[in-house]
Amino acid sequence: MTRTESVMGAIRAKIASGALGVGDRAPSIRGCARSLGVSPSTVVEAYDRLEAEGVIQGRRGSGFYVARADAQPLSIAPIEETREHDLDPFWISKQSLDADPSLAAPGCGWLPSDWMPHSALRRGLRGLSRAPERVLTQYGSTRGAVALRRLLQARLADEGVAAGLDQFLLTGSGTQAIDMICRLLVRPGAVVLVDDPCYFNFRALLQAHDVQVVGVPYTAAGPDLAVFEQRMVEHRPQLYITNSALHNPTGASLSPQVAHQVLRAASAHGLTIVEDDIFADFEPTPSPRLAVLDGLDRVIRIGSFSKTLSASVRCGYVAARPDLIERLVDLQIATNFGGPSPLAAELVAAVLGGGGYRKHMDEVRRRLVRARTEAIARLTPLGLQPWVRPRGGFYLWCRLPEGQDSGLIARRCLAEGVMLAPGDTFSVSQSAAGFLRFNVAHMGDARIFDTLRRAMAG
Repeated sequence: MTRTESVMGAIRAKIASGALGVGDRAPSIRGCARSLGVSPSTVVEAYDRLEAEGVIQGRRGSGFYVARADAQPLSIAPIEETREHDLDPFWISKQSLDADPSLAAPGCGWLPSDWMPHSALRRGLRGLSRAPERVLTQYGSTRGAVALRRLLQARLADEGVAAGLDQFLLTGSGTQAIDMICRLLVRPGAVVLVDDPCYFNFRALLQAHDVQVVGVPYTAAGPDLAVFEQRMVEHRPQLYITNSALHNPTGASLSPQVAHQVLRAASAHGLTIVEDDIFADFEPTPSPRLAVLDGLDRVIRIGSFSKTLSASVRCGYVAARPDLIERLVDLQIATNFGGPSPLAAELVAAVLGGGGYRKHMDEVRRRLVRARTEAIARLTPLGLQPWVRPRGGFYLWCRLPEGQDSGLIARRCLAEGVMLAPGDTFSVSQSAAGFLRFNVAHMGDARIFDTLRRAMAG
């Protein structure tokens, strides 16, 4: 308990015991500080918080007075879950985001907190405290912080794409970027292609847009080209959303041959491709990118920094043709009155531009190699085999022994405090019941494997 909380507790105790009644004057700040052996500033903070809770009320020039007799802190009873959620695209998100801290979560989609660059983030936050007042108090510009857009421009230039600064737009998140692209380019009832399996939130987001989602089987080298061509002819889709590198959930990466064929088909059928490149910095060396091969003509690149920096600093981006960016700017103004928080964008720029980011990611990649090797070694005796051995990243897409159902296993494990990611939450065709996606960075807890063994045994 902090000193501030101790002061708050002392005042609540006086009210609860009747020593202070409604309308009585609370001890003066200096008097309270002397009696409790704390600084006046601690009492000021405690009184401010008690006033915010409605326990006391300040009167100018007179002090603080008890406002209510019930001085216990406001608490909200936990909502009891009254039904068992379906294993739909929202299932993993709900289980992950609302999880008790004691839950083991090898099914979640982010790195553990102690893997993140805390020191760099704290340095960036200290720097923001000295930022111009407009950064602290004003709306951001329509395209977002110039410093971060220049960093993104330089990164794309390193990949061989000479894009102008007007081809980058900062957004509130990667998900918001895809949401705006869907608002702009597709209408209810339109057909959108996704990989099968694909990131479950692609499915959830497209469901919200009331479009027809059509899956293309994903292979170790990318989408199945024969089926991809067939879908083009049969459905005339307007959009294709994919991960080219370290595909979620499979961990596979696009081959050059498949990349060229996908772009050829997109050009022939007037298809726009959204390439989610959120896992780029987890690759040991870059694999082919549709945006690079295409030069940002038919391909729109989106990304964010939640996986490598912080999930609580919400900031994403779009890189595309200038005409598309201009339309997206107008849409973002209409729906969000501008881009992400200037504080978030400036913080991301400060960390990415600092000298420690590259070292941070080098260390993360090394740790993931070890974690991946250890996870495979512990899953193999249970009969779980990786579909591919990823070049990087933190996902393993594992095939279960014949006859096992990942949805049933996930429910059994959740009952024992282990959250898994069952295959069909990623699959449009519901053909991945024999798979589980594991996050190797969250698999250091031995109870995961014991619980999994019992769940598979029934």
